[in-house]
Amino acid sequence: MSTADISILLLTLRVGLVATAMNLPLALAVSWLLVKKRVRGGTLIDVLVSMPLAVPPVTVGFLLLLALGREGPLGRLLGMDIVFTWVAAAAAAAIVSFPLVVRAAMVAMAGVDERLEMSARSLGAGPLRVFFTVTVPLAYRGILAGLLLGFVRALSEFGATITVAGNIPGKTQTLPLAIYTSIQVRDDFRAGALVGVSIALAAATLLAHNWLLRRAPRESG
Repeated sequence: MSTADISILLLTLRVGLVATAMNLPLALAVSWLLVKKRVRGGTLIDVLVSMPLAVPPVTVGFLLLLALGREGPLGRLLGMDIVFTWVAAAAAAAIVSFPLVVRAAMVAMAGVDERLEMSARSLGAGPLRVFFTVTVPLAYRGILAGLLLGFVRALSEFGATITVAGNIPGKTQTLPLAIYTSIQVRDDFRAGALVGVSIALAAATLLAHNWLLRRAPRESG
């Protein structure tokens, strides 16, 4: 791989890691509300959470473009225009991968024995303390598996990223965008090499994800 390709790989990893970090607190909060608190309007929240999986990624990118631009609501709030930056690419990857993280966290939390949580509450622990000392420790392998699944989805994000962040070499060009560019200019050798790297990253992440899922039932049992 050339120096430029290594830079692309590092940028892709940075976007994926930042997107995953952005997803973690919100995914935990939403999962807790839907699974443990069973809040009113849960069905509507569930639909909104799942929406990025149901619409084309370019739709997510377009909405982000409107929201993050200097004249958009988030752009005005931040006081800057982050469109066509790697931060916008991370935001796009986070939104598209968010449903996968939430779904996995919900399943993991639903598998926690509520009797243990009730015992902690009976000893005087508040809801947040129960969440961080009982629910999360018992569900952490499922949560980590969801984060890995979200991470690998973030690495492969294309449609939303190219819409809100563009395809700027050295600035916003991630691995999927570099593959697309190589195909467009008929550089089959470079495209093949980048595809190989992409497959290797995905395979390693999915193997770790499956390993966590296999261990979780044994430990809970």
